[in-house]
Amino acid sequence: MGNTKKSEFDKVFSSWDILVIAFGAMIGWGWVVSSGDWISSGGVLGAVLGFLIGGIMVFFIGLTYAELTAAMPQCGGEHVFSYKAMGPMGSFVCTWAIILGYVSVVCFEACALPTIIQYIYPGFLKGYMYTVAGFDIYASWVAVAIAVAIFITYINIKGAKTAAVLQTVLTVIIGGVGILLVVASAFNGDASNLSGQLFVGSGTGSIVNNIVRVALMTPFFFIGFDVIPQAAEEINVPLKKIGMILILSIVLAVSFYALVIIGVGYIMSGSEIAASSSGSGLVTADAMAKAFNSAIMAKVLIIGGMCGIVTSWNSFLLGGSRAMYSMAESYMIPRPFVKLSKEKTPINALLLIGALSCLAPFCGRAMLVWIVDAGNFGCCLAYCMVSLSFIILRKKAPDMARPYTVKNYKLVGSIAVLMSGLMVAMYLIPGSGCALVWQEWIMVGGWILLGVFFCFYCRAKYGEKFGSHIDVEIEDVETSKGNNSAEVGGMA
Repeated sequence: MGNTKKSEFDKVFSSWDILVIAFGAMIGWGWVVSSGDWISSGGVLGAVLGFLIGGIMVFFIGLTYAELTAAMPQCGGEHVFSYKAMGPMGSFVCTWAIILGYVSVVCFEACALPTIIQYIYPGFLKGYMYTVAGFDIYASWVAVAIAVAIFITYINIKGAKTAAVLQTVLTVIIGGVGILLVVASAFNGDASNLSGQLFVGSGTGSIVNNIVRVALMTPFFFIGFDVIPQAAEEINVPLKKIGMILILSIVLAVSFYALVIIGVGYIMSGSEIAASSSGSGLVTADAMAKAFNSAIMAKVLIIGGMCGIVTSWNSFLLGGSRAMYSMAESYMIPRPFVKLSKEKTPINALLLIGALSCLAPFCGRAMLVWIVDAGNFGCCLAYCMVSLSFIILRKKAPDMARPYTVKNYKLVGSIAVLMSGLMVAMYLIPGSGCALVWQEWIMVGGWILLGVFFCFYCRAKYGEKFGSHIDVEIEDVETSKGNNSAEVGGMA
């Protein structure tokens, strides 16, 4: 399409805003509950190496996103990239898949938050309602989840900048708590705790196998950097810098996870980690308590984890609503989702995702785990399609202004496609350890059917407008062209 339009969004996000939005999306609750599993699977050093390998895998995918986001800073991110490369149907599949990922995380976090309050205040559960898949649901549990869901949805409707302020405060708390754990472990820990748990395995082969097992699990803890492209129209930062910040957010997340693993392993012996895993399950919180010799500090770390839940929730609500807006703008889903509030936020999309997060707690935790696995599959599929789009657009549109240009694009693009393709395959191949169970297939199948319905419905209702796309004017496009020769990122 040759014609362009002015953006309907306000440019409100600073460099710091988008960094904390992406980093906060990636640092959820996993670092509080899963550190023991990572160490028992690969050992302290093995788990750190696994996270570094996983981080490198995501880094390559991130490079493709960095180049495409700076070249096409338009609301919807993946929607626009895949549209330019694969046309309307490719764009529909890619964006619909990423929305499943975003909505699933929002729903999961709505259930994770009251569960953590239960850790801090065991007497919090009141008013037994019913049981779903072995999980007892209480009125007080549901009430807290709904109250927080309404609050976060309201914050997002009030404006993107308001959501960014909340994100900043909570991300600083997470970072502060993480630093406290690492520093206290360094002072009060003992290197003897590492003996016998640096690696897991009897020989080199089994050690390598265990490190790879951790590495294959890690990308699912890095899902979230892709929220930056969703809000690209609202970013008030030079285009070249957007790509750099996206990559920086991945580096910071990898560093955070690696430091937490080292901190836990340095302060706790293997037997203590095993006892904590089979006890509270909150190994990182128990490590914090031991590092400070104070049970109160365990609760401080849990509060940091709660902040991680809200930052993920906030980021994915922001990303999911923008993805829905971009599909509605292309007449791929019903047009009401294109409506913006007076604060320039996609209000109907936010209300729908917010309503789903209010309903999620009624389903219990077991169902939510299934939803997240189904959603991660959607994210990985979208990653694979964006990585393919990156390669296709280098051939299809070689003269497009690329303010952030990745060197050796064939190598970077091929690795990104292989890595994301491997992640998709792991969900599909039985026995891989990540394969979707039948309940998750029902959810994926239901989402596909809903997508097919929207596709046929919107095609019938909107006719030729279905799958149309108008580029947003890029304000500093001349600067972009000037920077095109300065290749950054990627491989030397």
